Amino acid sequence: MGAKTDVVVVGGGYAGVMAANRLVQRDDVAVTLINPRPVFVPRLRLHQLVGGTHDAVLDYTDVLAKGVRLVLDTATRIDAAKRRVQLAETGSIGYDHLVYAVGSGNPVLQVPGAAEFAYPVATLEAAQRLREALFDAPSPAAVTVIGGGPSGIETAAELAERGRDVTLVCGGDLGPYLHPKARRTARKYLAKLGADLLEGPGSAVVEVRRDAVELADGRTLTSRITIWAAGFGVPDLAARSGLRTDSAGRLLTDETLTSTDDERIVAAGDCSAPSDLPFRMSAYAAGCLGAHAADTVLQRIAGQQPAPIDLSLPAMCISFGRNTGIFQLGRKDDTALPLYFTGIAGKKLKEVACESSVKHLVTEARKPGSHHWPKDGKHRPALLAAQTAPIA
Repeated sequence: MGAKTDVVVVGGGYAGVMAANRLVQRDDVAVTLINPRPVFVPRLRLHQLVGGTHDAVLDYTDVLAKGVRLVLDTATRIDAAKRRVQLAETGSIGYDHLVYAVGSGNPVLQVPGAAEFAYPVATLEAAQRLREALFDAPSPAAVTVIGGGPSGIETAAELAERGRDVTLVCGGDLGPYLHPKARRTARKYLAKLGADLLEGPGSAVVEVRRDAVELADGRTLTSRITIWAAGFGVPDLAARSGLRTDSAGRLLTDETLTSTDDERIVAAGDCSAPSDLPFRMSAYAAGCLGAHAADTVLQRIAGQQPAPIDLSLPAMCISFGRNTGIFQLGRKDDTALPLYFTGIAGKKLKEVACESSVKHLVTEARKPGSHHWPKDGKHRPALLAAQTAPIA
């Protein structure tokens, strides 16, 4: 019996777990997943961890295929020439193919005082620290949430529903992806929960102090706890390994998700930039990209030409506490339709989306190769053509 093909997956989030589970459909492939944490983090639940309504962790035994070897360590460097991954604690691991799925995390906070005084919320450890800080602060203490996207909205709503004195500072529009009518509904929901809302360019944060936040229009907000829920950061593993990245640090790939530097490396999830035109960050997209990355590897092992990614993002959903939500439907070009579900229906659909993000992983673990997703087929090729068209 011949030696197995070794595939290493770096990163145990939605994309990495999906890729690892899908890869075990071939008996002649040995799959290793490298992750620094012993638990899977459903990041869609981190705002609930902050609010105290969910632990936001699952055992890997619940989501990972039995045939995947889990290595608890941190990858510090990828040696593409030698096909080895250097680890922080346990030496190194060799590979024939590698799936780069390190995800995203807290942004680099460049606003003066933000790194010192603001609490990020994009990782499990950050959310846990924030939860402890909130536990130590009295309920009437002023809380400022910075960021008008889903993370900021959901964190602000979760805390406001629990009686916190919350101000959501957008620095621009509330929920930029939402249809204007859905955005009006979102404002109503936040107001009903008692959260103050600041929008527009004047609400951009220019300084964070220990007990206050300074805005671009000169306003000063008292803030006992300041939460930074805007932007994202990508681990610099690819750049440190000498692999080409985009300006945000995401690994540059072609449309098959193959690194532009090495066909033995593919990337998936928030850390990937196919054709320097990354998909909108979401758990849904991460799972689909993880599945496609696995397919690319399996096709190469089989001596076949990998297919380009074809992915449609059909919706975006936001919860406003535990009792209501907005489920925004979208076109295949990832723009919002004037069609959305609110109230109890929105809340139930949001919960279905959260549960499905994990259920898809579990199903793939049990039936590798079974995950499917809506295709685009038209809009991404048009975007790619527009990106390369000469300027008139």
